[in-house]
Amino acid sequence: MNISGAWDRAARGAMLLGEDGGLKPTIFAEMSALAAATGAINLGQGFPDEDGPVEVLDAARRAIGDGFNQYPPATGYPVLREAIAAHQRRFYGLDPDPDREVLVTAGATEALAATILALVDDGDEVVTLEPFYDSYAAMIGLARGIHRTVGLRTPDFQPDHDELRRVITDRTRLILINNPHNPTGAVLRRDTLQLLVELAHQHDAVIVTDEVYEHLTFGAEHVPVASLPGGWDRTVTISSGGKTFNTTGWKIGWLTAPAELVEAILAVKQFLTFVNGAPFQPAIAVGLGLPDTFFAGLADGLRRKRDVLSSGLREAGFAVSESQGSYFVIADAAPLGFADADALCRRLPELAGVVAVPISAFVADENKHEYASLLRFAFCKRVDVLERASAQLARLGG
Repeated sequence: MNISGAWDRAARGAMLLGEDGGLKPTIFAEMSALAAATGAINLGQGFPDEDGPVEVLDAARRAIGDGFNQYPPATGYPVLREAIAAHQRRFYGLDPDPDREVLVTAGATEALAATILALVDDGDEVVTLEPFYDSYAAMIGLARGIHRTVGLRTPDFQPDHDELRRVITDRTRLILINNPHNPTGAVLRRDTLQLLVELAHQHDAVIVTDEVYEHLTFGAEHVPVASLPGGWDRTVTISSGGKTFNTTGWKIGWLTAPAELVEAILAVKQFLTFVNGAPFQPAIAVGLGLPDTFFAGLADGLRRKRDVLSSGLREAGFAVSESQGSYFVIADAAPLGFADADALCRRLPELAGVVAVPISAFVADENKHEYASLLRFAFCKRVDVLERASAQLARLGG
């Protein structure tokens, strides 16, 4: 393989090349560095500023003491694979075999990378929703796939069914969706998910679902594609413990899928990280077994944070789309007279002491104009931080 060519494909796919053709940081690294340099409140990158449940943290400490410090099995420790399978049964009525249909990965990012590299050949088409998380385009580029998109547009950020039927064809190998959706905060409707299953069968495609925000929804039901009629046989379901248990740095993810798909994905995954996070795996297993009150309280607490920041953004003069899930809310700066959110994000630390991310960073170059004035703000922070950020953002409307 031409290594420089592979990097070039991935970087161009993810919009990571600078004007000189060299690699540049992702938008998340760039904005977090800006926050650190200016002392601004970082509402750009989606990581919490509070630790997760003590039961999970204590379990990690115990695991270290109990000797979970060497290589786990290639598919992950049985205790975690069994907990993942039990979680799928408990919440969605699915019954994956923990030995053959569950794979532990280095976060959802590795699960996505291994899946795309395993299932996409040169020239295969991969359909994603747009805006899309930047790693999707990067991995499609590395796999030599062709990236097709279906736009999500204001106000509700739901895909048009006719556009889905037009873009998904016999050339489509993967249909990759993120639900709940980052960056828009949308939760896809059941009829849309059922249509995707029908189109996957019609065109012999595989559905890959990134569901890392599955427990972080606000009044909208999260429906895994694999739970729908005809869904399981054609779906790779990906999730992780990072967002649910405030342990984003642990990088413990997983996927569930029919055994033949897991086998193909494992063949690639073994040459990426091989294995990871030995003492964190049994700790995440503890988290997956926490009572229903934990999961309900998690969503309720995050809903309050969403409301605090959304109210502050509206008072500052932004037009705000209601987030149905995830860590994020979309705000339109056009009512404030800012047509270019990318430029505004670079000035926002000076203007308001806050960092956000432009939605154009999640969009192909030819479509950036449709999202030019939109920003993504993360509300997975302490309430007092969000209140302070809201007060500072009010300067924009002053």
